[in-house]
Amino acid sequence: QVQLVESGGGSVQAGGSLRLSCAASGRTFSTNTMAWFRQAPGKEREFVALISSSSSTTSYADSVKGRFTISRNNAKNAVYLQMTSLKPEDTALYYCAASQQLGWITRGHQYDYWGQGTQVTVSS
Repeated sequence: QVQLVESGGGSVQAGGSLRLSCAASGRTFSTNTMAWFRQAPGKEREFVALISSSSSTTSYADSVKGRFTISRNNAKNAVYLQMTSLKPEDTALYYCAASQQLGWITRGHQYDYWGQGTQVTVSS
């Protein structure tokens, strides 16, 4: 069992930066693929970024590539999302998710555990 708690959301102006954190509990964290998803009002949840258990592999949605960076610290049971050059279209509820699967997994149903989300609002 893995429990996830996100933090770090807030309101920023376009062009600004935020760093999201996800604190995980559970002995299997270091072996889980971790990801961030987001859901904007009236839209479906979408994949943002993932990182493999050893941090050797990361993957990003095209919409955030070059602006967002995912990282993790297995010693601290934490995963992060550094967001820069934020745009109004990045406004969403951001979720941290954990999966016991390996590889390039970008679908929500492939993830076993979810946090409650942290709100990011970007104003123009």
